[in-house]
Amino acid sequence: MMRTKILFLFPLIIAVVVASAQSPAPIIVQPANAPVAATSTSTKAVAAGADAQSISGAIKALEQIKAGNAEILGKQQAALQKLDELQGAADQLRILAKRG
Repeated sequence: MMRTKILFLFPLIIAVVVASAQSPAPIIVQPANAPVAATSTSTKAVAAGADAQSISGAIKALEQIKAGNAEILGKQQAALQKLDELQGAADQLRILAKRG
């Protein structure tokens, strides 16, 4: 009785796993250089103003990221110097330990 349940459920579970492992349908993305429908000049002016604002906002965000990265690089450089000093001290200890 138990064996028949196992023999029935095992292929069923395998079928469910295989069915869920199927690839999802591909997502089709429009190319970035696709032609855009003609718009009025007022709409273009508004879009240009919005683009300028978004560009300046993006530049400010990138400058903040750059400053954060510079800070992290400084901390990493200091840590590397400390590690080099520790390694030099360890080498000296090894030399002195061999002598004594």
